[in-house]
Amino acid sequence: MAEKIRLADYFYIQCADTPGEAFRLLSALKEAGVNLLAFSAFPAGSNQSQIDLVPESSDALLKAAKAAGMTLSGRKRCFLIDGADRPGAVADLLKKLADAKINGTACDAVCAGAGRFGAILWVKPADLAGAAKVLGA
Repeated sequence: MAEKIRLADYFYIQCADTPGEAFRLLSALKEAGVNLLAFSAFPAGSNQSQIDLVPESSDALLKAAKAAGMTLSGRKRCFLIDGADRPGAVADLLKKLADAKINGTACDAVCAGAGRFGAILWVKPADLAGAAKVLGA
């Protein structure tokens, strides 16, 4: 079975790199009923973290973030990928980009269990349309 690849909105927030900060942010979104399709967090400088949020509904996330006093980035785009897990599943996707001379700027992938995998893939905004065509999104 082929992977399901789709373009998705994402937003990021810069926050303190302290225990409980991601929990505090995610709890506020949970309380507002925001469903996240993906979440990624990583260090972003001295005592800072960046949290990427891929919402099911961008409008719901924006409304909840505003109500909670969160400062989100502007709307950005990424690819959400899910499919049957197999050796080289992500390598095959990245090869398509490489063959098209498109650089992936970041990728997070995980085995989802039950023979499935999921991934988030980012490319530069200027490469988004070309990557969507190559990946079939």
